[in-house]
Amino acid sequence: MLTDGQQLRLGEFVLHVRVSARRGRLALAVERDGTVVLRAPASCDMKRAEVFVRAHAGWIADKARLRDRFRPAHPSRALVDGTAFRYLGREYRLLLVQGSEPTRLRAGRLRLGATAAANPADGRKAIIDWYQRAGTNWALGRFQPWAGRLEVREPDVEVRDLGDRWGAYTPDAGGGSGRMTLHWAIFQLPIRLVDYVIAHELAHVRISGHGPDYWRLLRRAIPECERLKDELDEMGRRVWLGETADIPPGGGSDPSA
Repeated sequence: MLTDGQQLRLGEFVLHVRVSARRGRLALAVERDGTVVLRAPASCDMKRAEVFVRAHAGWIADKARLRDRFRPAHPSRALVDGTAFRYLGREYRLLLVQGSEPTRLRAGRLRLGATAAANPADGRKAIIDWYQRAGTNWALGRFQPWAGRLEVREPDVEVRDLGDRWGAYTPDAGGGSGRMTLHWAIFQLPIRLVDYVIAHELAHVRISGHGPDYWRLLRRAIPECERLKDELDEMGRRVWLGETADIPPGGGSDPSA
């Protein structure tokens, strides 16, 4: 039997196995970093996995070519006055302020304490922490209409770094509503794309995997889901993921009050 976390090498492909007792069918996915994931039921043996992967070798190759076309181009940001950061699709300029006040959006500027900005690691953490707080508060008020459309209960929400995934849904083994985790970086994107990620993960409350039944369900809630997925693939590769840039000579400025 396959085991969760196992790596399989089949021909030219290396696959990362994720086993779930809730799953009944095999499925493939290619993550943003190019990792090929084989999602399998707990009862799946090696022979069945090999037949499935070989039957879908063309699909994996097509996805790999698409990945190369949309290779990430994530920018770096210098923590100086005027640097642009996006929140829900709108651009806000950084404003350094005296001392160590909490990072916040105020009067159209993203305010960052000069004490944190002086150390790139501290400044990075302060801005990411703000995205996590702001994103959590925004998402909490956004779940209800999508949960209603999909006829599911609203899960708990957590916003944090998810690595190469924009969102994830984890069911509650005790029969609760489960937990949805969202990557903090998605809150840089336009609202329509954040809504798409939320609806995408809520659909997993009812159907695991990305088979035809899953896409039929999601399409009922968002008829344009395929177009939004393509837009997310394109815009998502250019969001800021926390890399800071050196301040160029003469590029800094005195913090404001």
